[in-house]
Amino acid sequence: MRAIWAGWAVLAMPASLAAQEAPPLPGGASAQGDLSVTIYNNDLALVQDVRPLDLGKGRVRQSFPDVSAQIRPETVSLTVADAAIVEQNFDYDLLSPSSLMEKAVGETITLIRTNPATGAETRERAKVLAVNGGVVLEINGHVEVLRDDGLPVRAVFDRVPESLRARPTLSVTLASNRAGNRPATLSYLSSGLGWSADYVALFDDKSGTVDVQGWVTLRNTSGTTFNAARTLLVAGDVGSSDGSNQYVPSYPSRRTTRIQPGTESADREQLGDFYLYPLAERTTIADKQTKQVSFLDAKGVSASSGYRFENPWLGTANEPRSAASVLRFANSGAAGFGDALPAGTVRVYVRDARGQPQFTGENQIDHTPQGSSIALPTGDAFDVKVQPTTVLRTRLGDNRWRTQMRYRLTNARSRAATVELVQSGLDWGDTRIIDENRKSERRDAGSAVWQVPVPANGEAVVTATFDTRY
Repeated sequence: MRAIWAGWAVLAMPASLAAQEAPPLPGGASAQGDLSVTIYNNDLALVQDVRPLDLGKGRVRQSFPDVSAQIRPETVSLTVADAAIVEQNFDYDLLSPSSLMEKAVGETITLIRTNPATGAETRERAKVLAVNGGVVLEINGHVEVLRDDGLPVRAVFDRVPESLRARPTLSVTLASNRAGNRPATLSYLSSGLGWSADYVALFDDKSGTVDVQGWVTLRNTSGTTFNAARTLLVAGDVGSSDGSNQYVPSYPSRRTTRIQPGTESADREQLGDFYLYPLAERTTIADKQTKQVSFLDAKGVSASSGYRFENPWLGTANEPRSAASVLRFANSGAAGFGDALPAGTVRVYVRDARGQPQFTGENQIDHTPQGSSIALPTGDAFDVKVQPTTVLRTRLGDNRWRTQMRYRLTNARSRAATVELVQSGLDWGDTRIIDENRKSERRDAGSAVWQVPVPANGEAVVTATFDTRY
């Protein structure tokens, strides 16, 4: 077994390796059995591995190589007919050039030096004194530092320490009631496996439709490859006792995707309150790999484009500000969609005059139930601007104020546009609208919304007077 350690060739003679674990499988094959992997959104996965075991009767020690290097040992469950678990150990000290040298402290190794001019080799025994930022050796009564100067030197070890494993291995001691071959189901939770959803949306303004393709991105940093696994994805963050998914409040901005939750039941399997997305075929999830698999292909979904502008509290902008370009569609059956959508990034493309798709922006969506209305901001509009102005602010008493606002909307486009004008922050001060030149909608306690048509190459003005507690 050869490797490079600090620029030196390291040669180990694994005389005792066969006694520690099963012999290597042909072609470097995995010792895994029939694999099923359930992957959650919050860096957590459930691995179920069914392997055939040939057990003797009585107390036997069984090794399970090729488990995840980020296994959570306290979550291991092993089911074997006519056998009970007595003890289990997870051996995560993996064999490597550096770990081999560190375990050799106090031991004697052989150094093989090669003369670069003649090719002649010389051998000498050396005792490893320390491995702290370098290797310190005792050779023939003197101390030498193993230098990293590119000269051909090999370190030969007499054996592999029993504590080192070539692969992540779970060792289990079983009390077996009988001898014979039988299946064992090994289940455990692991970090290092995750998935996310990405969407490509191609919007056709002329037909008022959008094509949406969804991709699942699998990521594996667990230190282990999972071969030909049945893979099930769970949309949602399951509870974890390690505090990794503590609730952190978030506050929407004008660029936040607005979702009006739907009330349709998706034709999709659920696990409790989570939706399941099984991959159609078995797949190999290689270590240190990112893999994409298609899971959604919706054509001709009803959609429209528009503009949205949100003014925080009752403030003034010194200069006109761009409205956000917004793509609106629904994932309802009536719209041609009809599926629950896992959280992810939606990237929007629009065909230009030559018919070529051009990227126009992206944004995030949260886990979205079927039948929801989605308003996805994709960027700032070049030609549609809004300037909010505080015209007059009058104190009515100790804690009441009256504020007159004017919103000037301009449109430099050659066709009319409708802007969704939102005045937010109204729940801060027990706010009432006592006068307005255009009827607003109070969708919630914190905002007033106007749908404002702005003519081509023209402008529109909205005025409103607010009575607030502060």
